[in-house]
Amino acid sequence: MVAFGKRLKERQIQEWQGYYINYKLMKKKVKQYAQQIEVGTQDRRHVLKDFSRMLDNQIEKIVLFLLEQQGILASRLAKLDEQHDSLQQQPDMSQISELREAYRAVGRDLLKLLFFVEINAIGLRKILKKFDKRFGYRFTNYYVKTRANHPYSQLQQVFKHVGIGAVVGAVSRNLHELQNRQGSYLSIYDQPALPLQDPVVDSIRAAVDRLTHSTNFLNFLAQHALIMQDELPTPIEEQVDDQKYHFMSLLLNLANTFLYMVNTYIVVPTADDYSLSLGAAATVCGIVIGAMAVAQVFSSVYFSAWSNKSYFQPLVFSSIALLVGNTLYALAYDFNSIVVLLIGRLCCGLGSARAVNRRYISDCVPLKIRMQASAAFVSASALGMACGPALAGLLQTNFRIYKLTFNQDTLPGWVMAVAWLIYLIWLCISFKEPSHDFEENQVPRESNSEAVQDDALEEGLKQPLLVSSEDKQQDEDSERECDESEEASEESRHPATSIRSAYRLLTPSVKVQLLIYFMLKYVMEILLSESSVVTTYYFHWSTSTVAIFLASLGLTVLPVNIVVGNYISNMFEDRQILLASEIVVCIGILLSFHIINPYSVPQYVCSGLIMFVSAEVLEGVNLALLSRVMSSRLSRGTYNGGLLSTEAGTIARVIADGTITLAGYLGESRLLNVTLLPSLFICISSIVATCLTYNSLY
Repeated sequence: MVAFGKRLKERQIQEWQGYYINYKLMKKKVKQYAQQIEVGTQDRRHVLKDFSRMLDNQIEKIVLFLLEQQGILASRLAKLDEQHDSLQQQPDMSQISELREAYRAVGRDLLKLLFFVEINAIGLRKILKKFDKRFGYRFTNYYVKTRANHPYSQLQQVFKHVGIGAVVGAVSRNLHELQNRQGSYLSIYDQPALPLQDPVVDSIRAAVDRLTHSTNFLNFLAQHALIMQDELPTPIEEQVDDQKYHFMSLLLNLANTFLYMVNTYIVVPTADDYSLSLGAAATVCGIVIGAMAVAQVFSSVYFSAWSNKSYFQPLVFSSIALLVGNTLYALAYDFNSIVVLLIGRLCCGLGSARAVNRRYISDCVPLKIRMQASAAFVSASALGMACGPALAGLLQTNFRIYKLTFNQDTLPGWVMAVAWLIYLIWLCISFKEPSHDFEENQVPRESNSEAVQDDALEEGLKQPLLVSSEDKQQDEDSERECDESEEASEESRHPATSIRSAYRLLTPSVKVQLLIYFMLKYVMEILLSESSVVTTYYFHWSTSTVAIFLASLGLTVLPVNIVVGNYISNMFEDRQILLASEIVVCIGILLSFHIINPYSVPQYVCSGLIMFVSAEVLEGVNLALLSRVMSSRLSRGTYNGGLLSTEAGTIARVIADGTITLAGYLGESRLLNVTLLPSLFICISSIVATCLTYNSLY
């Protein structure tokens, strides 16, 4: 496959060739700087000054050209507005049709300008990232902050795209007024909800959406979902997305996510009581809760593969498996069989369709609303996590119908079985299977897994980048010389075909981030799964009290993400937040140990809250970083980045639940400290790995 620089040159507009950032020249200069520093003929300070000046000159060239093109479009719009005004006095349908086409022509040229800005932004990000990697210096942070915040900033011309926004508004408004109104002119400002069905305007909106993300919070939640985005979509691809999109199907997909999370956590407050009622030890609750995660390790793979061919079929299978699993879970009480209980939980795990949920959003939701859909995916998961224990706390009753027992142990199974039955009926009636024809014919596209190098760039940095070259062969040679590692990573963009091949694509930093993800999932599972046993032993809490505690923890997820997404991520670098969160998780674990008698409720609640909240912050930041640096080959196919992160988290949960059960053999009095020890060890290991990895990179 061709290198990154050549792929970008193939997308450039020929008549604008001289106005792109000279990516080829910049790469040569980076290599030249590295050689000069190595032999001692150049110092680092001079390199930083010279490279900054080169970037300033390139960006100035881009911004001036951008302003020139905006002026040309504005002049054309001014002339069309004069014609529009005259038609308002004497409407003529043929002239209205011609005028509408003229506005569309301006819209198409505007679309070219938007793609020009977007493509060049990627090039600027790439060259900044390359410079940081070569010299181990955080030049990106320095450059963006000093240029973007200056009163004469040329970067701000692109950050806010004020001129482009005005042109977009003019084209949209006039096309709206001329859209088959036959003399009735309605303004988009008077009726903002009125849809404008025009393919040119739809494409413009999609391109603008890519240049200006909705909010930091939506960005943060979308990255939290680890749903891989495509880096350089074309209007054809956006049209494909629109043809696949079906709102009710997306809603059903999110409902599946919500119900599965409810199903996972609804049994946590009562799992120990259920185990005791079946003649097992209370700590067997670890196996009961973890059985679902064990099955999910395998179900994630086959659901990911199944989603290559269909979305409806795996969702139907998921619903049936969960319906059967919850029914068996509820019937285990009357059968007085721990085996039936575990089989029921295994069936529930076999119905885990989270890989399908992620894949559907990635492949079938239009780019212009994909970020919102990804944020909705995370919100549905968080809401389900809070609702599960809360619902269990409400099911405090005991009665029999014929030979079936309905109590706090069995009602979670019966309630979820009914919920999945209703969902299955709704699914069969309303879900629309998207077409897979487009995907079969598409060339694999580079993902947005490394689409943003720094938070400051994510704020809206969209600049130009391309290089003019008359000798294509010479350019290819230069690309290889400048960065052999990049060339190697671009040799193939086909999806990974196995877990082993996917693992080989992981860089050391990605492996560390997966270790962090493993750690935080392990810590959270220990805290949640053993909460009923620990609180009953130390504090004699009832099931309702445990349910309130767990629901309160779940309700912190969205507020924490709001604070991090809107404020903390703007004040600190992601890697700083990452390390600080790991340290706070470690502090929470240390505070949780039972060392001083008596073990008090404030100590347990406060330390648990510190662990959970810091782990939530850590999860969001870690997945945001992971989505940026993961190989583009892991954005599609069965063995994708979402699957790898899901497997890492699921395996962590399985080991955590197994640890609880094994520690139970030492007695409930030792359960807390014994389960916290491996949590502490893994947490310290992840902190050390983080420090070593990022110190070597920077």
